[in-house]
Amino acid sequence: MSSIYHFQTVKHIVHGPGSLDQLADKLALLDRPVRRIALITQPVIEKNGVVARVVAALEKKDVQTLVVRDVQPEPTIENVETVFRDQIAPFAPDAVLSIGGGSVLDAAKLFAVRLTNSQPLREWLGVDLIAQPGVPLILVPTTSGTGSEVTPNAIVTLPDEELKVGIVSRHLLPQLVILDATLTLDLPKPITAATGMDAFIHALESYISTKANPVSDMFAMESMRLIGANLVEAYNNGHSLPAREAMLIGSMYGGLALTAAGTAAVHALAYPLGGMFNITHGVANSMLLPHVMEFNLDAIVGRLARVAHALDIARHDDSDQAAAEKLLARLRDWTAALEIPQDLRSFGVSEDHLDALAAAAAKVKRLLGNNPKPLSLDDIKSIYRRLLP
Repeated sequence: MSSIYHFQTVKHIVHGPGSLDQLADKLALLDRPVRRIALITQPVIEKNGVVARVVAALEKKDVQTLVVRDVQPEPTIENVETVFRDQIAPFAPDAVLSIGGGSVLDAAKLFAVRLTNSQPLREWLGVDLIAQPGVPLILVPTTSGTGSEVTPNAIVTLPDEELKVGIVSRHLLPQLVILDATLTLDLPKPITAATGMDAFIHALESYISTKANPVSDMFAMESMRLIGANLVEAYNNGHSLPAREAMLIGSMYGGLALTAAGTAAVHALAYPLGGMFNITHGVANSMLLPHVMEFNLDAIVGRLARVAHALDIARHDDSDQAAAEKLLARLRDWTAALEIPQDLRSFGVSEDHLDALAAAAAKVKRLLGNNPKPLSLDDIKSIYRRLLP
């Protein structure tokens, strides 16, 4: 565990069912007056009337809104640059608002800082390479998975390298976050499963990270407790507001945990699966999770045992090894109960791709450095191979 650590987070969090209706009034919390807002969202969010409701509320405050719908799922760096050049920059908003899943939230973060920094996005790949803060940023998640609303991270796809890469900067943190679980009630089951598992993985990887610290541990453990108790219920009964509420808060806590400690090898190995085979981030992480944790087991058995006890999976008299193995079994049970695929062949992956996948994953040194055990190329290939039954 790190002996010196640093933690930062967003300025304002507004939480509770129906809290989206307070958005227009909460603009007063921002550090400058706002008269023009770029609203980054997705067509599915527009269909349920949420966007129209927000635009109408902003109009009553004399705020002009540009609705932007063209951010791709798992956006490429070129897609983000194109949308910025063609829509965001000409509108010159005073603030950026995003309502949607992790992809549009991440893009909104980049739009906000792109308005005040002239460098192209490729110059920001990595950590702390953005010079100036952006315009005020407001994020409203509609999934319970990425925790993007409280992290300083944005993920983009590099098609030429067939890889997803992170841009990390304190300037990507929003000024205002609104957590309204009613926005997640209609989330389809596959998205509930993939994003919910992704949120749990954020917390678990932060908990076993080499950068784990007392702050990250607190958020990670509560995130896992909430998600562990509610994920299957949210999947099976999507209109359960208590389950959706717990998932949304658990996802945010997972984002706070990864902000403080960082994710590790599960995420590092997932990025090439998304970049090369378009496997969605949550699915790729979920497929890899049990196998990476089995690889790490001997280095983190005590930590996994504590998670097992916190989730009431283990008995009080279980050894650490027995408790940890019960947690791994529960992870495998979840992937089955949530119908997460467990065969990479269904996505077009074969043995012939393992060398390229391993080489790409090995480039994600920022995350592999957080893993409690080092991974060789052969180790990485062996983990991928387990998903080619």
